[in-house]
Amino acid sequence: MARAKAPRPMPMPPRSATRRLLGYCGLSCAAAAYVGIDYLRYLSPTWHERLQPVLWAALALAAAGRAPFYRHWDAELRAALPFLGAIVFMLSAFLCEMISVRFVSAVMGLQWHGSAAPLPDTGQWLLLALNEKLPGSVVDLLRAHVITLHHYLMLFMMLGFSVLFDCIKAPGLGIATRYMVTMAIGRLLRTATFITTILPSARPWCAAGRYLIPGHPHPWAQKYYVPYASDSHAIRGVIDNDMAYADVQSYPGEHRPDWGRMSFLVDILRPAPGEGPQWYHLLKKASGGCNDLMYSGHMLVSVLTAMAWTEAYGGWISVAIWLLVLHSAQREIRERHHYTVDCVVAIYVGILLWRMTRFIWSARDASRARRLAKLEEVQGRLIHAAKDSDIDDIRDLLKEVELAGHEKKGFSQRAILAFAAATIMFTLTCVVLALTLTSDG
Repeated sequence: MARAKAPRPMPMPPRSATRRLLGYCGLSCAAAAYVGIDYLRYLSPTWHERLQPVLWAALALAAAGRAPFYRHWDAELRAALPFLGAIVFMLSAFLCEMISVRFVSAVMGLQWHGSAAPLPDTGQWLLLALNEKLPGSVVDLLRAHVITLHHYLMLFMMLGFSVLFDCIKAPGLGIATRYMVTMAIGRLLRTATFITTILPSARPWCAAGRYLIPGHPHPWAQKYYVPYASDSHAIRGVIDNDMAYADVQSYPGEHRPDWGRMSFLVDILRPAPGEGPQWYHLLKKASGGCNDLMYSGHMLVSVLTAMAWTEAYGGWISVAIWLLVLHSAQREIRERHHYTVDCVVAIYVGILLWRMTRFIWSARDASRARRLAKLEEVQGRLIHAAKDSDIDDIRDLLKEVELAGHEKKGFSQRAILAFAAATIMFTLTCVVLALTLTSDG
């Protein structure tokens, strides 16, 4: 009688797979906990003050404890130069945007801001109609400030740091470079869009409370816009003549401070007395502008964050982030920070831009493609060695295929450790600055 075979013990999962599984669960829970605990500031400020430092300390300790054992610091070091270039590109885009925001806010003058009627927005009408139909609890949820700009920035920071736990593909600086380059391109496209046609704000009182701009329009607007703004005969005349023919009214003179080499910005920024001795003092007050800026910059940030999570991580938390993006969009419209068209355009522009910059960083495994290419290269030699039963040659060829998927290491251990410490300190500084500079939304 044959003896029954003893059941084979189940193999333990590899240590790296176990760590990756814990990283997946931990990252999703950490992201949800961050948003939830921060919302406690509205529900229970006391518990918010208690739990938020605990969460930040736990995340910082987890990252610091894992950093010495991270296996891809050499890949991060290779990605450092593109990362620094992306920072310069993004900051340059922000500077261009801030100058343009100031221009479109000041060019028409303060009186125009107060008198220009907001555009008819069917999205706003729909939300007001839903307020009458939906239960009060649902309307309260839609009105709640669940997530704001700095939350999306911090969610991306958490995604980038998760590379330490093998939650996303290395290098982490690679996805950060893609995020900033995409952000910069999106900001430049946004600037080119809103500066070409000046739209009235959905909040007519905004400019009076934020700016010291003159009440009368800019000399350019005095000549090319004001005479043809409302008179249909004048509009037809300028179309027929294709020339500005009307007389310009008398307006007060323009304030022209001496900014040295930057004095060419006077006509663009249009300073008023008392706004500071230098041109950059005006940019500190630019904020989000007081015109409608097509398309929404806040929504662009949220969509890029959601796209990064979807590609690099996936899972239920990515679905939750997309739901938060939709919540942010309706709140932008509901509170009249933007028109509906601004949010709609920002969503599809963000999606398309993220897909266009896949060449910078992708979640796809490039090492597998390199191994397949090497295998195709040595396929003939491998078949020949198999026919000759040359085991040593087969082993050497397979080793070449395996090494083809590995990244070359060209840095000393000391350089890698110094870079790791500098990267962690720099990134933590960016986190603090993001929280500080965007705390007001």
